[in-house]
Amino acid sequence: MKDALAIHRWLLAHQVHHEIVRLPRPMTCAEELPETVRAEPGRCVVVTVFDVATRIGSEVVVAVVATAATPPQPGVVGGLLGARQVRPAPAFLVNSATDYTDGLVCPLLLPESLPVLIDDRLVADDMAVFTATGERHTALCLRALDLLNLLTGKTVDLRTPRPRGTREAVAPRH
Repeated sequence: MKDALAIHRWLLAHQVHHEIVRLPRPMTCAEELPETVRAEPGRCVVVTVFDVATRIGSEVVVAVVATAATPPQPGVVGGLLGARQVRPAPAFLVNSATDYTDGLVCPLLLPESLPVLIDDRLVADDMAVFTATGERHTALCLRALDLLNLLTGKTVDLRTPRPRGTREAVAPRH
């Protein structure tokens, strides 16, 4: 399993300024980052892994990178992929597909064979963002711009589509 040391070494090799943060208490999942590091949910990047059943019947594992403030919805991911069914991947599948501990997946060092979707709402700026490291006692802190430059995957719109015929869809708010 990958851990903070593997991430640290990789970032050093790529000359990326970062910090491995020792947490005041252990996390069970990346969604706890905002509370644990006392940061805005929009500054905490999480990876959600889905088990996707395609329309032709094959199973695919997909990782989605988003913020804790805007977690990906299975229906939106399914719509983007034209999938029959999308559900959170079970722990054993997350562990084997990402080589990270379930719930603590870092968006860096993911296998090249794993399809990755990146929420287009992630802001590439000089502000710090936090993400999991695969370990319960540490988090990774680096500039959002650096993180987004290092991510591999496809940037997509993960906003929940508005149903047709709603007032907002017909006339914009003033």
